[in-house]
Amino acid sequence: MSPQLLHRPRSASADHGRTTAPAPAPTAAVELLLRSDAGLRTARTADDVGERYVAAHLAALRAAAAVLAVRGRPRRGSTLNVWEVLPRVAPELAEWAVFFASGAPRRAAVEAGLVGAVTTRQADDLVRDASTFADLVADLLGVLPSTAHSA
Repeated sequence: MSPQLLHRPRSASADHGRTTAPAPAPTAAVELLLRSDAGLRTARTADDVGERYVAAHLAALRAAAAVLAVRGRPRRGSTLNVWEVLPRVAPELAEWAVFFASGAPRRAAVEAGLVGAVTTRQADDLVRDASTFADLVADLLGVLPSTAHSA
């Protein structure tokens, strides 16, 4: 069953107890969150620790990109990466941006084929942290994954 992202209903408001749905997230943001969720599923089932680490890091990257799809990006021509831009458009995610940016060189080492670039513990921790981050982003954007991120 493929995951779907559902909009969270707002609580009853002063207008006679009716609920209103939040503004729909842009299609690009929803698609990025779906891809993030798929990456997390891949990370959880990968036997290879390097593959697990890379899939988790890319899942976090896609979740961060979903925030940029909603909140905007810097002007064209800018060479900033997602982890540099995220704190500018979502200051509440600044610590996460620093954390995931620090893992980018390790991901690059794994992708380059460097044996031993990541341990089982590092991969497992990153899967857990990326899942937490993706849940936080989904909540921030007002969408709810229909499937849990936890294994």
